[in-house]
Amino acid sequence: MRPRALFAVLLTCFGVLLVLLPRVASAHQVGLSRGDYKISGATITAELVFARREVLSLVRSLDEDGDGAISPTEIQHARAALGRAVVDRVSVRAGEGVCPGTLDDAFLVEEDGFSLRSVYRCPTPPRAVRVRLDVLDELPYGHRHVARADVGAGPTEHVLFGANRELGIAGLPGGGEAPAAPKAEPKNEGFVGFFRMGIEHILFGYDHLVFLFGLVLVGGRLRALLLVVTAFTVAHSITLGLAVLGIWAPSGRIVEPVIALSVAYVGVENQLVKDAEKRWRVTFPFGLVHGFGFAGALGEIALPRPQIPGALVAFNLGVEAGQLVVLAVVVPLLVVAQKRKWLEKRGVKILSLGIAALGLVWFVLRIVDAEG
Repeated sequence: MRPRALFAVLLTCFGVLLVLLPRVASAHQVGLSRGDYKISGATITAELVFARREVLSLVRSLDEDGDGAISPTEIQHARAALGRAVVDRVSVRAGEGVCPGTLDDAFLVEEDGFSLRSVYRCPTPPRAVRVRLDVLDELPYGHRHVARADVGAGPTEHVLFGANRELGIAGLPGGGEAPAAPKAEPKNEGFVGFFRMGIEHILFGYDHLVFLFGLVLVGGRLRALLLVVTAFTVAHSITLGLAVLGIWAPSGRIVEPVIALSVAYVGVENQLVKDAEKRWRVTFPFGLVHGFGFAGALGEIALPRPQIPGALVAFNLGVEAGQLVVLAVVVPLLVVAQKRKWLEKRGVKILSLGIAALGLVWFVLRIVDAEG
């Protein structure tokens, strides 16, 4: 590929980002919800937990006073609307029959979560049921639902999304109450689902990608580039763990603008540095901030504590896998361009100005969003 053609490709990528600015301002907030499903006789109980911002997108009338928050009084006034938006959009079938559902309770939970408990009653105790989440159609693209079913023989865990929105739950022969039994390990499907979620999180987390691209754009020895990426990985793994385990996490209203400023900083610094030598010293502290941004995807739904370690490991591995895939594509292109010397003279400066501009725009958008 000729230097000018390669440079045109890179500029086109930034043009696409500029077109998508309203979306990418908070692009790395991957939609995530969880559900606990239990069969007891002819009754199926489902407790769903969403991020509050997604419940507000499903039921706009929930925020009666328009202050951006949800109060217990507003929840009571919106029970009928919540039932139509969520309970009616989650269907439970036993064979060919439909088990009608009703909203049992709705309340706020920790970590900015919103819980809805619904009850579905079948005519007779079912041997098995199928749960279908058509509510996913009303949530942002890429939303994942972590479904946990427990009938007594041990929990199973699944990740539902898009076309894969149905969950089969086997009851006991003849129905009835499930006797107490030792808990079995959840299926690996949950681990794979969180792993895939981590990959998508980094691939659609445009601010993280731009930050990494800016770091390696200046080039340098392979050892220096690897040290930069390793420092970023170690740092965001630390804060991701701290946040998801509930040890400590700053408000997203602070984290999101700081992430945007880290992008702008890298773009400005690229005007001054010649290569990536010793740049890990900057990457590490900024990586700590980005880790808190990653944690937002898992923290909003308040995963049960026993599920956190496995979800954390799988999600983090997915982030690293997606990051390595992107770098495996970008770094060779940069190496080829640097051999022609044109990138070092003009390309780095121009692209870095674009990075700085993106960071500043994201910063303004996130400040405005936080205040709104």
